[in-house]
Amino acid sequence: MKHMPWKDFCALVSSIGVVGLGLGATIPLTALRLDQRGIGTDIIGIVTAASAFGILAATPFVSRWVARHGPRGCMIGAIAIGALSTALMEATDNVLLWGVLRFVFGACMGVLFTIGEAWVNHLAPVNSRGRVVAMYTTAFTLFQLIGPALVAGLEGKVAWPFVACGALFLLALPGMALISNDGQAEEDEPHVSWRAVLPRMPMIAVGAAFFALFDTLALSLLPLYAIRQGIVTELALLSATVVLVGDTALQFAFGWLADHVGRRRVHTGCGIAVCVLLPLLPFAAGTPWLWWILLLMLGAAAGAIYMLSLVACGARFQGQSLVAASAVVNASWGITSSGGPLLTGLLMQTAGINALPAVLWCGAAIFVACAWWEYKQGYVD
Repeated sequence: MKHMPWKDFCALVSSIGVVGLGLGATIPLTALRLDQRGIGTDIIGIVTAASAFGILAATPFVSRWVARHGPRGCMIGAIAIGALSTALMEATDNVLLWGVLRFVFGACMGVLFTIGEAWVNHLAPVNSRGRVVAMYTTAFTLFQLIGPALVAGLEGKVAWPFVACGALFLLALPGMALISNDGQAEEDEPHVSWRAVLPRMPMIAVGAAFFALFDTLALSLLPLYAIRQGIVTELALLSATVVLVGDTALQFAFGWLADHVGRRRVHTGCGIAVCVLLPLLPFAAGTPWLWWILLLMLGAAAGAIYMLSLVACGARFQGQSLVAASAVVNASWGITSSGGPLLTGLLMQTAGINALPAVLWCGAAIFVACAWWEYKQGYVD
């Protein structure tokens, strides 16, 4: 890692970390304000899902925008527009307009995540890509974890909370200014369509989709699942936090393993681990220490599936193709995070609460199947 361009990497990570902080604060703040106004959970869910649809709408165009304006210019523009769309939520109580603003916000996040993930892969040396990408994802998740705590701590103490959240995003701009604009050469290359890279990344796309499903269900339905299993409400609400702690704490270890043992082995092993651990959830609920350990292990393995999907992107693609591949990853995220909770909630209502681990198990099994298919096809990275 001695040849790593640390200045650019630290500036990029600090900027994306600040974005994660703003994102982690904005999501619960939006739900809280709507709930305080007596808006039903169905409408809150739709407004929240608007961000995922924004990601889906923007990602097909990111590669073309980068080719025209450069990665840094696109990220600065996305940060500014994301901050403005957040601050404008203070100016209206119209739920429809809030949905539109969240859609715009999601589109900005799609641009930032796509370029940021491609850029960190570009900066990472080949022999340490797993550790470098792990540091990037760990920093983002850690800052995102702080966001809800920030909202809770400042509740009732800030006159214009959405303006404050918008200002948080602007704190990412100094880091963007420090990054060398020649960090990528994609702006000098022709645009590459996502259709050109998708056939070469089934395992990557499914891995990203699985983690999006896992992440959104852990945040939304896992506490309810825990309550239905007899865990007291206060502890059940901590379940999502424990999952995120597992995700945050062990990513560098998985990145180190991928660099030394091989990305494909660790990637596939994490999928198998999730398939083995998920059926234990109903039995672990009655034993608190086993429940927490199981959630930590699941969070770590599922988070590593996403992190190593990003590593695989950097190994397989370069230049504009890497930007297009990162766009596919974020489109996979948007599709699953918008539709997954709706489908799983319906199944839990009709088939029982254990539909939650069953849906997640199916997603992990599909990932393992894709890994096996790629192995049989002779994919090398």
